[in-house]
Amino acid sequence: MSKIKILFFLMLISVTINAQLTDLARLEYSFIPKTKSEDRYTRIKAAFNYPIQIKKDNYFLVGLEYNRLFIELEDQYPFDPSLLNKATILDLNFVYTYKINKKWRTAFKVTPRISSTLSKKITGDDLFLNGAIFFIKNRTNDDEVTKPYRLILGLTYNTTTGIPFPLPFINYNRKVNEKWSYTLGVPKMNLKYNINKKNSLQSFAGLDGYFANLQEPILINNKQANSISLSVLVAGLGYEHQFTKHLFLYTYSGFTFRLNNVLRDSNRDNLLTLDNLNAFYLRTGIKFKI
Repeated sequence: MSKIKILFFLMLISVTINAQLTDLARLEYSFIPKTKSEDRYTRIKAAFNYPIQIKKDNYFLVGLEYNRLFIELEDQYPFDPSLLNKATILDLNFVYTYKINKKWRTAFKVTPRISSTLSKKITGDDLFLNGAIFFIKNRTNDDEVTKPYRLILGLTYNTTTGIPFPLPFINYNRKVNEKWSYTLGVPKMNLKYNINKKNSLQSFAGLDGYFANLQEPILINNKQANSISLSVLVAGLGYEHQFTKHLFLYTYSGFTFRLNNVLRDSNRDNLLTLDNLNAFYLRTGIKFKI
C-alpha cells in the first residue's frame, strides 16, 4: 500500500471521528467539476448523531450518515457511463466514550457500511465493517492551561481501503489566543482566524473522496472493474458563521493538488483512470454541534 493511500485513509478516519464526537446533525453539498471537461462529481451528505448518557462522563452515540454521489460522465469512455451515474454510502455508527481520568477520554467506534452503486439487491460485496479506538486529551476549556489544546491518538481499521491491519494516527489542535488557532496532523491541517464571535476564516489542507462497489461490473480491455474510488487532496480557504451557540454555516473552497478517480479490479488495482487533473473544489453546509 502506497504512502499516499495510507495518508488518505488516516485523514478520512480522523475527520470522521472528530465530526461524530461533536456534530449532532449535518447537511452538506460538495462539488468538483472535471478540468477541461463537462464531467462533474457531486455529493449530498446528511448525518445525524444521537448521544445517550449512560452515567456521568459516559456516553453512547448512535449515528447515521448518508452520502448520495452523482457521477456525471459526459466524455467518451470505453464503457456505458450510465452504469456509474450514482452511488450510495450509508454508515451506521456506534460510538462509546468515557473518561479514563480527569485528563483523558477514550472512544470505541464500530461502523457497518453499505457502499455501492445499488443497481440491484444488496450483496456481501456491498457491505463493509470498520472500527477504531481513540484516546482524547481535551484541555480546550481548561482554565489551568495558558494555550488550550486537544490531542487525539488512536488506531483505526477500514476495510474499504484494502489495508489489512490497523493504522495509528495523531491529531493536535491548539488555541494560540482569542484570534488564532491551528490544527496539525493527518485529518485537516488548518490555520484559523476568528474575525469576531460569529465569524471566522481559515486556510486549510484536507481531503475528500469515496469508494463504492460496482453491482454491475464493467469490462475494460477484457478485465473486470469491480469498484470505483475518488481520492482528493485539496487546499484553500474556508469561512464559518455561527448563527447560534450550536448552529453553524460553513463553506470551503479551493483547488486540488492531488486528484485520482479510478475504476479498480477485485484486487483494488487500477484498471482505468477517469480523471487525474487537478480541479476547483467546493464544500458547503450547515451543522448543529455541541
